[in-house]
Amino acid sequence: MSLDLPPPIAAYVAANARLDVEAMLQAFAPDAVFRDNGAVFQGRSEIRGLLEKEVVPVKAIFTPQSLRHEGGEVVVEGPAHGDFPGSPIPFTYRFTLESDAIKTLEVTA
Repeated sequence: MSLDLPPPIAAYVAANARLDVEAMLQAFAPDAVFRDNGAVFQGRSEIRGLLEKEVVPVKAIFTPQSLRHEGGEVVVEGPAHGDFPGSPIPFTYRFTLESDAIKTLEVTA
């Protein structure tokens, strides 16, 4: 199924599929906030650390399966698979966009 993802989300998902940290970061606003199962990462530098420590080493790739708009957020759901226990795991990604960039991203399993 092909979803009509907004451009910054599509760019993030495509970069994640390649495990390209630089391209993933470019989808975020410089002062973006990334919430990952309760932990908060502020700005591209902290987000880079998260991606380099938690995503790339285990080859965690998110595959969007559904999209909806909810209260100003773009909610995307689907599995992430990689080299980690329980793979694939279903995730919900809640994006807030601003000026063609990801302003906030909250990821929950």
